[in-house]
Amino acid sequence: MGNLPPVFMGIDASTQGLKATLLDEGLNVVSETALNFDRDFPEYKTEGGVHRHTDGLTVTSPPLMWVAALDRLFERLKSGGAPLDRVVAISGSGQQHGSVWLKPGTGDVLAALDPALPLLDQLAEVFSVDESPIWMDASTTKQCRKLEERLGGAQAVADITGSRAYERFTGNQIARIYEERRELYDATERIALVSSFIASLLTGGYAPIDTSDGSGMNLMDIRKKDWSQAALDATAAGLAAKLGQPVAGHTAVGMVSDYLVRRYGLNAAALVIAFSGDNPCSLAGLRLQKPGDIAVSLGTSDTLFGSAREPQPSGVEGHVFANPVDPGSYMVMLVHQNGSLTREKVRDLVVDDRSWQTYRDVMSRTAPGNNGKIGLYLYEPEITPPILRTGVFRFDAQGAPVEAFAPGEEARAVLESQFMSLRVHAESIGLRPANIIATGGASVDPAVIRVLCDVFGVPVRVAEKADSASFGAAYRALHGWKCAQAGAFVEYEQALAGAAPYKIAAEPDMQAHQIYTEMLPRIGELERKIAEG
Repeated sequence: MGNLPPVFMGIDASTQGLKATLLDEGLNVVSETALNFDRDFPEYKTEGGVHRHTDGLTVTSPPLMWVAALDRLFERLKSGGAPLDRVVAISGSGQQHGSVWLKPGTGDVLAALDPALPLLDQLAEVFSVDESPIWMDASTTKQCRKLEERLGGAQAVADITGSRAYERFTGNQIARIYEERRELYDATERIALVSSFIASLLTGGYAPIDTSDGSGMNLMDIRKKDWSQAALDATAAGLAAKLGQPVAGHTAVGMVSDYLVRRYGLNAAALVIAFSGDNPCSLAGLRLQKPGDIAVSLGTSDTLFGSAREPQPSGVEGHVFANPVDPGSYMVMLVHQNGSLTREKVRDLVVDDRSWQTYRDVMSRTAPGNNGKIGLYLYEPEITPPILRTGVFRFDAQGAPVEAFAPGEEARAVLESQFMSLRVHAESIGLRPANIIATGGASVDPAVIRVLCDVFGVPVRVAEKADSASFGAAYRALHGWKCAQAGAFVEYEQALAGAAPYKIAAEPDMQAHQIYTEMLPRIGELERKIAEG
């Protein structure tokens, strides 16, 4: 590289696409490119990046599509003139809870990749399970109940792993395959997360799972930052050997492979920093540093998260993960599965042109609180609170069910119910924000931000870039590189000292906030009734 300034790359392997963000040491964007799985890889026939199975609960993605996408991503970066030869560190973000199942000998295949051939041609036969279970899958209720029974109940599971047993968590997906398709489990040498799988493609060998993404598996002891033997034993025989040893998020797990150097011109000395999950990378990307700093990520799912010094796991809802950038603290999070895709379905229901501007115009004719009308839009089985029943449930101001709302009421109802529900469940695990940083695709919509701000009653700041996971991955690459350079852990805040402050996007209307506060008990009661059928 000579005296050329270093560049740091973040790769985000989300549910719907793959993105790369390259930053310089001043945290300025040097290059970006993105792929959409449905559009760019139609041969895999995904919708929203996934395959929905006929049972209505099983949701998977083809891991070979992720392989093809990584090659295409680097091809675009190279053809677009991205300074790949100046990249000194790469880290990444992967959709949490997805698992990739690899046959014996896959490590040898990765180590011997031929730069004259695309990855797709060389890795087509390495998967023991050709459809990866992902976070949207809700098919493992039986395995969840079994885990809780063996470990002493939902709270006991949460006390060990940070969360009660959740259907989409990787350990329960592993348990289902172990019980129902044992021959596939036995034919597997390594079970990776999406994050560690993409990192493995970069290093040319098995990359470890990081402790933050590993916290979302119902398998890790969140205090010891290592696998819980009790959870492993309750899941599958011989599982520890298939998972490998987890590492802290700032760990350098290797250098980029000869394949990437020779095929795409990457710097041969570039470090690969442990990849993590998309939610931990969003925390990193938003630089949340103290209690009361809360982020709401408005993406395929809506997540609310922040940092905490001491874990207080709940056996009812929410998650505690290892912090991806601070080994001494934790990340607390709530997830609503019905996020942006649900908002899009309601938009398409109420406006003919499918325009967000038209949606905002229609919604503007209604008042905060919707005159007491509440609609719960559960197109997917819900995570928080746990509701496997799907459908749209509308209620008038007296709580009586109704068939439909007027278009403007419909447009407002989905936003209000989503954010009031988030507030109810955040407060139940002790998260009360002093301010909110909004991120994700919907954070650029002023109508969405207005309702979010008024429901919580605190200022909302919006990150300049909506894709905090991609930026968080690039920030983590820089952070891990500085730790490696120093030969010791460097405080994350110190590594990102040049980051610009966030601008306030909305101040709360306290009159509207009071209306929403008075409606909160109704939201909780309606959710309970729907969950009970």
